[in-house]
Amino acid sequence: MSLETARRVLRIESEAIAALIDRLDARFENAVTALFNCKGRVVVTGMGKSGLIGRKISATFSSIGTPSFFLHAAEAAHGDLGMLVSDDVVLAISVSGETQELLDMIETLKRLGISLVTLTANSRSTLAAASDVVLDIAVKEEACSLNLAPTASMAAALAMGDALAISLLDHRGFNQEDFAALHPGGKLGKRLRRLESLMHSGEDLPCVGPAAKMPDIIYEMSRKGLGLTAVVDGGNKLLGIITDGDLRRVMERRPKDVLDLAASECMTKNPTTLHAGELAAAALRIMEQKKITSVLVVDSERRLQGVVHIHDLWTLQLF
Repeated sequence: MSLETARRVLRIESEAIAALIDRLDARFENAVTALFNCKGRVVVTGMGKSGLIGRKISATFSSIGTPSFFLHAAEAAHGDLGMLVSDDVVLAISVSGETQELLDMIETLKRLGISLVTLTANSRSTLAAASDVVLDIAVKEEACSLNLAPTASMAAALAMGDALAISLLDHRGFNQEDFAALHPGGKLGKRLRRLESLMHSGEDLPCVGPAAKMPDIIYEMSRKGLGLTAVVDGGNKLLGIITDGDLRRVMERRPKDVLDLAASECMTKNPTTLHAGELAAAALRIMEQKKITSVLVVDSERRLQGVVHIHDLWTLQLF
């Protein structure tokens, strides 16, 4: 019985969201334009379940570069209208379009010249009539077996809010670097950390010259404990890399004179490199694709700056 109910709920809500697609028209474009041109904040408001959905939509706006906050419609009439300024745009959510607390805000919005974008299921409502842009989020039925509790309608409102937010993201050209700057914490923040904050550099960076002999190479690799050493010229430009695997292969091929070999004779030329501004997640992806355990970090002139080992990424729990 529970599985049957769950399947019915998911079907109704998915159909409600899918039905929004054919309703997208110039009004949606107008809404995106109004939000994009907003010189203040996108202020999302609503009551009850619509208010809870509004909080999430506002949080999404802020997380992808559109300054936003949620204004509780009931608190607005008790002083919080003072949070609004003329450069703001208000995004109101009301299934009925007759939520009194939202209607009470209209006079102030008009006085301040604030644009009003409304998500509603009633395009003939009082709130819709007062709005600059109206987006239809009507649903055929609620997922509630009594057809009363706002379920499918809230799924539709949330989906439309996400559609607005992501359209704004694309319109602004918001990229991965912008996203990283706004998400420094948690697991997401770890995935977006840059290599410059993770790499081994300075005295911790294993490095030898091309003429270094095998005893010095092995000593440098053992001392730094990363299982590799970079090979650079006198100007610190990267020439190659020597790994534990390279050493084993050289010892198998030339066991008698291995200790007389120079770094230039056993290094791998043109190793995989990245720049310090690359993201940790990108480095991990490259290591997995190439089946390597480390990448060297260089500048635009291929001067060596550091090295990132896969163990450094494991400690971030990116997997």
